Amino acid sequence: MAITAQDVNKLRQMTGAGMMDCKKALVEAEGDFEKAIENLRKKGQKVSASRADRETKEGSVFIKTNDDSTEAVLISFTCETDFVAKNEEFQAMGNEILELAFTNKPGDIEALKALKVGDLTVGEMIVEMIGKIGEKLDVSDYETLSGEAVVPYIHAGSKLGVLVALKGVDGSDVTDAGKDVAMQIAAMRPVAVDKDGVDQSIIDKEIEIGKEQALAEGKPENIIEKIAMGKVNKFLKDNTLLSQPFVKDNSKTIAQYLESVKSGLSVQSFKRIAIGG
Repeated sequence: MAITAQDVNKLRQMTGAGMMDCKKALVEAEGDFEKAIENLRKKGQKVSASRADRETKEGSVFIKTNDDSTEAVLISFTCETDFVAKNEEFQAMGNEILELAFTNKPGDIEALKALKVGDLTVGEMIVEMIGKIGEKLDVSDYETLSGEAVVPYIHAGSKLGVLVALKGVDGSDVTDAGKDVAMQIAAMRPVAVDKDGVDQSIIDKEIEIGKEQALAEGKPENIIEKIAMGKVNKFLKDNTLLSQPFVKDNSKTIAQYLESVKSGLSVQSFKRIAIGG
């Protein structure tokens, strides 16, 4: 059957795919719109598979908190190029996925991709978009956080996002302090809130490194362990949030800064995700 320009435009409006792709899909489907849409999805799946080894080092982070700032969701929706990351459709899809994640609180990324958007899952919706733009797309990170007060922060460029949950709030407005701490986390990349939150494997690795360095420096065998533990303590001070010097005032640690804002104020937990490293 003859495929008219109106048919092609209708399919384009329905799917957002390119004119030539729509015409080809309609020709192959002999004018059947449902079949043509299926053909376009299949094309998306093929594009997705062919670009499976590509890296998605661009994109945006998206954050949503509830009305009383006690719960928040943080995701990164990624792509191959900054050009696509700035695309309105890409941004709209990122926000749509964020809303679904916030509403449903799935257990992990795979569960998030299995959520339904109309007749499609999030994963299938992403594949459709891949078919339209020809780049690999992915939900690379998904985090949730809850607490007395959860403060969000998105760094300029939307490539880095942080959530920080404060405790000891007692109804006070601690938004500014939370923002300060979130910016500290963004800049200084702590591995945990305090030493109790550091995985033992990381500590063991630092002890081993410390011993090797001490031996390489020719230190006496009987003080190797002591030197190594000194290096571990320095590592913990530099890499755990509450012990880090506050970037806005190096005379205070983060713990001391929060205590100066409000007695008993501290950090319960945090999440940090960055696109491209």
